[in-house]
Amino acid sequence: MTASEETVDAQRQKGLDMMSKVYGWEFADGPGAFFAHTADHLFGEVWTREELSVRDRRLLLLGALAGSGQVDVAEIQAGAALGNGELTPGQLEEVALFLCYYVGWPIGTKMNTVIGKAIRDHAKSQQ
Repeated sequence: MTASEETVDAQRQKGLDMMSKVYGWEFADGPGAFFAHTADHLFGEVWTREELSVRDRRLLLLGALAGSGQVDVAEIQAGAALGNGELTPGQLEEVALFLCYYVGWPIGTKMNTVIGKAIRDHAKSQQ
């Protein structure tokens, strides 16, 4: 294995480790350029920067998802935040209420619905 290949492997592992931390389940290497960019750059470089915590990034991502109307994806983020202990159910509900005033009540209401589902699913998994 060349030094370049070792660097790529180390970067990939760093990305896979952060993906596992962010989502709360183990990620294995995947095929293709899309997965490579996601693991190596987004998670290996962006999510690992020290200036913001994973919790901070998660809150920003929840806001961005709501702002772009992609609230269905927010359920994954809310569930991971609960599973990782980054946010409580009450804090997530507050996020949804707060966002209503910035992204509009209809989208905020959808956000509240998906957050509620994530909270219920998390509670069931804890029993």
